[in-house]
Amino acid sequence: IPADSRSNDLWFQHIAIVVSDMDKAYARVQAAGVAHVSTAPQTLPEYLPNAAGISAFYFRDPDGHNLELIHFPKKKGKPWWQEKARPAGKGMERPLFLGIDHTAIGIDQTEEGYAFWREILKLKVAGHSENYGTEQEHLNQVFGARLYITGLIAHTGFGVVFLDYIAPPGGRPYPADSRPADLWHWHTTLKVKDLEKLSAQLSAEGYQLISQGIVQLDASTQALMVRDRDGHAVLLEEPETAAVSTRGG
Repeated sequence: IPADSRSNDLWFQHIAIVVSDMDKAYARVQAAGVAHVSTAPQTLPEYLPNAAGISAFYFRDPDGHNLELIHFPKKKGKPWWQEKARPAGKGMERPLFLGIDHTAIGIDQTEEGYAFWREILKLKVAGHSENYGTEQEHLNQVFGARLYITGLIAHTGFGVVFLDYIAPPGGRPYPADSRPADLWHWHTTLKVKDLEKLSAQLSAEGYQLISQGIVQLDASTQALMVRDRDGHAVLLEEPETAAVSTRGG
């Protein structure tokens, strides 16, 4: 991963891990000596109504992949995070790390992103937020950051979030020669129905196929890896009994 990689580069991707206590979670990762992306955990301000009160912190794993800790206050985020944050029984502590909420990807233009993720893969738009200000700058470490954020969801599983930088300009494109064997590789896996039809549609619309056609992974699963218009890799899997869901890889 390039040492000067920034959050507004189009190859940017992270997974967001929900925590029940940001201070304790930050202390845990700080004690492990993680590389900071954010200067420290940031709580988004009241003038951002769709994001107000959400706390977040970006850092990197030992290979340089971006991760996020995120804490949802009451009435924010999916309801089950509030349920999972409660103690399991008398005298028991709340679990600290609750699960993965979403994977976020750098997008050049939201409308173009819709063509792949919403129109072809049938994810649904769950909400939007336009984030800016000092806290956002310290979170992303991008001066003057102003983002149009769109959350998309499938029938089950965690979501996909678009990070469309309104400012600043200059985010670099995904390198055309990127390969799945590169250490910076990310892909998101979606379980789908009718993979042959999807493959034909993706080819007809000019999307880059990483796989050389549909691959039989095992006796009951076929798969195809493709890139969206911004270069993000997506693995489409059709199990024998297909149920649409998402997970990260």
